[in-house]
Amino acid sequence: MDYTAIYHPEVAKDISALPRNIKIRIKKAIENRLLTDPVKYGEPLRRSLRGHRKLRVGDYRVIYRITNADIIILKIGHRKEVYNKNF
Repeated sequence: MDYTAIYHPEVAKDISALPRNIKIRIKKAIENRLLTDPVKYGEPLRRSLRGHRKLRVGDYRVIYRITNADIIILKIGHRKEVYNKNF
């Protein structure tokens, strides 16, 4: 099944703050893993983030939600900070 990535408007701010090499790694991870099989490569989140999933890319996380054939990417950030903000 082919998936389409839809980015939340605030993700642009998240990405602009990252170093160039991390941006490249995250882009490759989204294209190669997330868009091919988001259930296999992502882990479900618990508690207040139930219904969301995370993709681990080194020390960075991509928080997303699957709806039909769309993957809505809500937040990208360092693992220490990404879970603090509500989205």
